[in-house]
Amino acid sequence: ILGVLDLEGLWTRYEDPPPYYDEIKSLTDGNVTKRMQEIYSEPIKAELITARLAEIRAAGVPVAGSLSPQRTQEFSKTVVDAGVDLFVIRGTTVSAEHVSQTEEPLNLKKFIYELDVPVIVGGASTYTSALHLMRTGAAGVLVGFGGGAAHTTRVSLGIHAPMATAVADVAAARRDYLDESGGRYVHVIADGGVGRAGDLVKAVACGADAVMVGAALARAEEAPGQGWHWGSEAHHPELPRGERVSVGTAGSLAEILFGPGRQADGTLNLVGALKRAMATTGYSDLKEFQRVEVVVSPYQ
Repeated sequence: ILGVLDLEGLWTRYEDPPPYYDEIKSLTDGNVTKRMQEIYSEPIKAELITARLAEIRAAGVPVAGSLSPQRTQEFSKTVVDAGVDLFVIRGTTVSAEHVSQTEEPLNLKKFIYELDVPVIVGGASTYTSALHLMRTGAAGVLVGFGGGAAHTTRVSLGIHAPMATAVADVAAARRDYLDESGGRYVHVIADGGVGRAGDLVKAVACGADAVMVGAALARAEEAPGQGWHWGSEAHHPELPRGERVSVGTAGSLAEILFGPGRQADGTLNLVGALKRAMATTGYSDLKEFQRVEVVVSPYQ
């Protein structure tokens, strides 16, 4: 279990972000997107990136930070100099070379080769795109468009990736790249649609090594959004592709991850649900469980 700090969020824009979380929580529906665009228009500050990552390091846990491809060139040196253990480049969809009309293109293969830390990149949702990202030297590939509870990419852009199909396709690319590279294993991480315990179990069954969760952890009592959840697409200055959604509060972070559960809705004890699903189907090893027979039902 690893926490990844969004280095383009409020924690790197403001010295004291909690009041802004409180304001976003209290906004009425008609004002949400406009006000969020204003709040997030505050520039990202390199010194705050350094300070926030140092706070995580001081807590004695692994340090991981995330940037979009558009911001990676600008802030990657700051992030690496701060001493991260893992660097995530996360966008709606990421190619091996980020194209820009105004900035130097981000060549992931060259960029990752020059870094001294493992890099996870994504999203990707097809065999070919995932294989290209694996060939850049990435340690892991995020699967999907980050499309979870708070995202409207499907209705805004007409882009949608069914997660079971996407994870299975990228897992196939992982297997072929393992042969192509002579044994280099790239981790597949499902990123999108993993809001409850059953979603996590199905993602692993389809071939994911791990999952990226947002709404599930936004339900924690300790979450700064206090029962509200939104992604970076929700405050885009020109074309928002997300929204603020109410996910409620289910329990403490420890209860969400490890239980005990108090209701049968898949919001508590995510790890316990995975263990129970493996035991129920007769598996004791995650790698074996990734090869479990999967049947697609029209009702689920």
